[in-house]
Amino acid sequence: MTLVRWDPFRELEDMSDRLNRMINRPTLPQTNGKETMVVADWAPAVDVSETDGAYLIKAEIPDVKKEDVKVTVEDGVLTIQGERKQEKEEKGKKYHRVERSYGRFVRSFSLPDLVDEEKVKAEFKDGVLNLQLPKSEKAKPKAIEVTVG
Repeated sequence: MTLVRWDPFRELEDMSDRLNRMINRPTLPQTNGKETMVVADWAPAVDVSETDGAYLIKAEIPDVKKEDVKVTVEDGVLTIQGERKQEKEEKGKKYHRVERSYGRFVRSFSLPDLVDEEKVKAEFKDGVLNLQLPKSEKAKPKAIEVTVG
């Protein structure tokens, strides 16, 4: 995967977009007239790292069942998608605050040409999706012996 230089203006733009989406979305009822809460879009947090042989992606998706997660690799793009379903309302149970986000999510990553798409592995354990994207043989560094003649 290519490293992307941090651009503070792009981050501000993303934050502005999220804020605009929140303002345009319907809000939950007010609690005691004091606070209005907004239902937000959500996307799982990810860590992307690299070793000599592979790229590694860890995505936090707590309270999501394995059956509700789909990982695809197509045309050099890795896509993680799924859904965290909201608990059903139970009789006699009142919610005073709901801060966790629910609904569908999609995260996509452009893969470098060095990734061997046929050997991508995914493991889901304890609410964390671990993806291993092995590098192709041509991408691995080779030591070449130099002789002095």
